Amino acid sequence: MSSTNISESIPFYDVFGYYEWTLTLADPRTKGWPMVDSPMPTAICVAIYLFIVWIGPKIMQDRKPFDLTSLLIPYNLAMALLNLYICLQLFVGSTMRRYSYICEPCKQSFHPAELRIVDAVWWYYFSKVLEFSDTFFFILRKKDNQLTFLHVYHHSTMFSFWWIGIKWVPSGSTFLPAMVNSFIHVLMYAYYGLAAVGPHMNKYLWWKKYLTILQLIQFTVAMILGINGILTGCEFPLWMHYTLIGYMISFIVLFGNFYAQAYLQGKPIRQFEINCMNMGAVTKEE
Repeated sequence: MSSTNISESIPFYDVFGYYEWTLTLADPRTKGWPMVDSPMPTAICVAIYLFIVWIGPKIMQDRKPFDLTSLLIPYNLAMALLNLYICLQLFVGSTMRRYSYICEPCKQSFHPAELRIVDAVWWYYFSKVLEFSDTFFFILRKKDNQLTFLHVYHHSTMFSFWWIGIKWVPSGSTFLPAMVNSFIHVLMYAYYGLAAVGPHMNKYLWWKKYLTILQLIQFTVAMILGINGILTGCEFPLWMHYTLIGYMISFIVLFGNFYAQAYLQGKPIRQFEINCMNMGAVTKEE
């Protein structure tokens, strides 16, 4: 190999060498767990997801929309129960270990309560690939207007970021955003499960906009905790604090824009809500 070729390949070896070094820092408790050791399963799932988002509407263009009511009800119920399980496991485990809600280092302990938290974080990570079904239901029902940038961005990036979490920091302060978000998802999937039952449930489903408000509060608090972690020197990977802050800002902007368009800009809100009820699980933005 010529000296030119060697010099051109050095950046690749630098990147690969850095990745190999980061593997030495990976949490040993999740070694060998499904989809954790390598980034390839997660990357492949995301690539397939984005491909279906691109090709799906084209395939459905000249086809009739599917009636998935009988599938949407059990799906939303199952997702609500899964998120409830995750939330309770994280709450019980963190309470047993007396976790701090402000800053909790990831100690790589094999204490049973710690392993309960690690297991729940893996299920939280795995739930994000299950949530790809939300998008597939949109496509099959020809609700292409629901395939917004916010929806696709959120689904694809959450699954990717939580692979990082389960591989390197599956406990410690990681528990809090997973616990809070899973709690919100319990409410959200319960809402859309009830909405999928039929229009006669409309009078009980007046609280949709409050889900978005809860999400905005969640993102804001997470951003503040990330900033606090940097300022106070919380023993948590510094780059993760910065990543969290940037990611939360993107959600605050996108979800804030969604809330403003849906509820604050003089749109026919009542009709908007009626459409939500009739569509069941087709308008949610997690």
